[in-house]
Amino acid sequence: MTTTSTQAGASSAIETRTIDRVPESERHGSPRSQFTLWFGANMQITAVVDGALAVIFGAEALAAIVGLAIGNILGGIVMALHSAQGPRLGLPQMISSRVQFGVKGAALPLLLVILMYLGFAATGTVLAGQAINSMFGLASPIFGILAFGALTAVVALVGYRLIHLMGRISTVVGIVGFGWLALQLFTHHDVTGAFGQKPFTMASFLLAIALSAGWQMTYAPYVADYSRYLPTRTPAASTFWHTFLGSTLSSQLMMTFGVLVAATGGNFLKNQVGFMGELGGAGFAVVIYLVIVVGKLGVNCLNAYGGFMAVLTTVTAFNDKKTIRQPARALLILAFVALSVVIAVAASQDFLNNFRNFVLVLLAAFVPWSAVNLVDYYLISKEKVDIPALYDPKGRYGAYNGVALACYAFARAGADPVHEPGDVPGRDRAMDGRRRHLVDRESGADLRPLLPAGPADLERAGGHGLPRRRSRARAVPLDSGGSRAAGRRTPSLGLGHATNLHRGRLSLIHLFSEGKPS
Repeated sequence: MTTTSTQAGASSAIETRTIDRVPESERHGSPRSQFTLWFGANMQITAVVDGALAVIFGAEALAAIVGLAIGNILGGIVMALHSAQGPRLGLPQMISSRVQFGVKGAALPLLLVILMYLGFAATGTVLAGQAINSMFGLASPIFGILAFGALTAVVALVGYRLIHLMGRISTVVGIVGFGWLALQLFTHHDVTGAFGQKPFTMASFLLAIALSAGWQMTYAPYVADYSRYLPTRTPAASTFWHTFLGSTLSSQLMMTFGVLVAATGGNFLKNQVGFMGELGGAGFAVVIYLVIVVGKLGVNCLNAYGGFMAVLTTVTAFNDKKTIRQPARALLILAFVALSVVIAVAASQDFLNNFRNFVLVLLAAFVPWSAVNLVDYYLISKEKVDIPALYDPKGRYGAYNGVALACYAFARAGADPVHEPGDVPGRDRAMDGRRRHLVDRESGADLRPLLPAGPADLERAGGHGLPRRRSRARAVPLDSGGSRAAGRRTPSLGLGHATNLHRGRLSLIHLFSEGKPS
């Protein structure tokens, strides 16, 4: 196995660590950095669009705000639980999936993650490109898209430190810019009249929950990428709460703003960026466009950086490498950004409807993955991971875990989130009573992606458990200081057998109380 050492780590101007474990000597920072990173990542126009979708597709304004809050809380809890893995493992998020699916088997969820990064990078590039064109008075979308793609590539190439700096900048710029827009909205529009325009329906309420939960869940596959440099001794509770509060508070603020914007009318549905500029008022339009670009840059560099990590994690599973050299790293990042730019240029004009479907597809894809990862990490493996085995397809975790892959495929197949009822012949007749009420023919709201997330569904798929390939080497869990300590071999991913879950003494409760990770 190639284990090319990267000496400078995160201490140099340009990051050199990739999917290898960050050693304790290079750990730095505090959990507060997670708050500003994720607060800034959500102070952006796409979060506004996500909130507006709840109203556009049928929800009453107040019901939409409440539903979005519920979804942000539920999805934010899951997302923050993944973030708490970062300091403990010192690894990017998706490489830990090799524990559950096998070194090569993890390529299945990874491919979906890569598509997610490309989708969000492309949609973000479209909106930011429109803002750049508006700043310079240009009609062609290509200039703005290419300019924003170049900015994204620069930040992603520099890496971890600059990404966190962008989070702090986005936080300040977003609070000021969107605060001004909110003041303008309340001053020049009848916000109180936005409420009570539509009757309450359960389907549209559930759609609002699904939109915000899906928004938070899409961060889960890469949230630990940005907490892995924190010292191992960082309390899990502190990482959890700073991530959770940063992400959910800003998301709810932006989505609530989106609900009010959509409910008060205007031309937001036709031109989201242009509406923001007009709302800013005379003399402030250019400043608002700049706010949009900064906000999108703060999150788009996460997509490019995380996309590169996902591609590298997938490729190295099949070439027995652990790290790559700087030129190859730069080439992968540039290729990813270039592909997202191409997709953005060719993007469909039906932005709002396609974005709604895109978010719900992602919800269906990542709820089962997240359930498998979190149940295994916290309840079964009990936070103990054999780090060297993550890079060895012949090691403890094996190349493929067939039962885990079958569980994931089963849960994913049962979601089917975006088709309107009646689109698939015979599907409505096959839908059992537990799920039928979650789909509405008129709005297309569908919360069924949330249902397969529970361990019981995974148990039904797995039968008698998910066996872990054994090797002669003993498991080497990490102690609280990050070093390897000899320990009793712990089973990993015994999801299938109900008694395994009932016997596990570790619960998620310890994340909500201060103290060092055990």
